[in-house]
Amino acid sequence: MMNPINPSADLVTALLMGLAGAGHCLMMCGGIASAMGINTRPYHVWLYNLGRVCSYMLIGALVGGAIGLFAPEGGYTTIILRWLAVAFLLLLGLYFTGWFSGLVYLEKSARPIWRKIQPLAAKLRNKPGIFATFFAGALWGWLPCGMVYSALSWAALSGSASGGALTMAAFGLGTLPAMIAAGHFSQFLHRFLRAQGVRTAMGVLLIIYALWSMLTLIKPFF
Repeated sequence: MMNPINPSADLVTALLMGLAGAGHCLMMCGGIASAMGINTRPYHVWLYNLGRVCSYMLIGALVGGAIGLFAPEGGYTTIILRWLAVAFLLLLGLYFTGWFSGLVYLEKSARPIWRKIQPLAAKLRNKPGIFATFFAGALWGWLPCGMVYSALSWAALSGSASGGALTMAAFGLGTLPAMIAAGHFSQFLHRFLRAQGVRTAMGVLLIIYALWSMLTLIKPFF
C-alpha cells in the first residue's frame, strides 16, 4: 500500500472539490434532481443521491485498488500520482472559470459508454419504488463528468480500494448540498449556484489551491 503525504488533507480536498462544484453539479444533474423533487416523495431525492454517491465510491475503490495492485510501491509512484492529481485540480479550476475546457475532451471520450447506460437510468427514474430510485441514481453516477474524473485522481493517491472509496465518499458528500437543494429548495438558490460568477469564483479558489499544492511539492527541492 502507498503512503500518501497527507491522506487527511486528500479527503478534505475531495470534499472541497465537491462543494466548489455546486454550479457544475446543477448544470449536469440538477434538472433530474429538481424533477424528482417535484414529481416524487421528498425522500426519493435522498435515495437518488445515495445511489449516485455509492457509484462514486465503487469507482473510487476500483481506481484505488488498481493502483495498489499494479503500480510499483515507492515514493516516486506517490509523487507522480500527486502531481497528476494537482494537475487535474488545476484543470478543474480552469474548467469552472471557463478559461480552459480541456476536461471536456475527457468527458467526450466516455460518452459512447454513457449512451448505453442513460436509457436504463432514465427508465428506472420514472419507475416508482425505493429500489428503482436508488439504482437510477447509481447508474447516473457514471455520467461522464470532468469533476468526477478530477476527484478520482485524488482517490488514486490512496493506493487502496478502501482509501479510494473513502475519498470518493468525501467528494460525494461535498456534492450533496447542491443536489439536495435542487430537489427541495428555491429556484433562487438554484439560479445563484449556477451563476457564472459563482462558478468563476469557485474555479479561482481551486486554481489557487492547485498552485499552492504545486509549491508544496516543489519546496523540498529548494
